[in-house]
Amino acid sequence: MPAKPHEEAFDPKPVLDLIASIEADLQRLKGLVEQQVEKFDPANPHNKAPDGKLTEEGVECCYRLFDEGKSRYTVAQQMKISFAAATHRFNNWRKLGGTKRQRALLG
Repeated sequence: MPAKPHEEAFDPKPVLDLIASIEADLQRLKGLVEQQVEKFDPANPHNKAPDGKLTEEGVECCYRLFDEGKSRYTVAQQMKISFAAATHRFNNWRKLGGTKRQRALLG
């Protein structure tokens, strides 16, 4: 009776290492994309028109600061607007639904 050929044992280590490497790369890419999406600069000059009024991006920037729980005083300082202007934006933000409002795209 002929001997059965020796079956090679499957070594899962190279496959698991490859999966771990791919997962690490995906997490790194996800972090890069999330940073770009989440970042906004309250002091960006594009937030204000030449007449000093807030542009649509500036208004959205104010709303996002309110989304983060910032106070009207903090928003006024960071956006370099008056407290009255920050209060006006805060009231509009609340009318739009606060944190549940539809976010506009920045950039």
